[in-house]
Parts: sequence; C-alpha cells; structure tokens
Amino acid sequence: MVRKFVLILIAGGLVMGSTACNTVRGVGQDLESAANTVDNAT
Repeated sequence: MVRKFVLILIAGGLVMGSTACNTVRGVGQDLESAANTVDNAT
C-alpha cells in the first residue's frame, strides 16, 4: 500500500515537472535558476 502511494507521488511529480518546462531550454533555465539559488544561499 505504501509502495503504491510512493509510486503515485513520484509519477505525479514527473508529470508536473515535465509540464512545467516543456522544452530542453526550459529545463536548462530551471536548473540554472536552482543553481543560482543555491549559490546565493551559501
């Protein structure tokens, strides 16, 4: 039961993530933004 729940959460996260950045360029921008946030926090 817990395993199914975890798999559903992972699948949902992948779907939401793939719709958030539809292009390779969008993925690169998201990664760059995350890296900048980490750099600014340290």
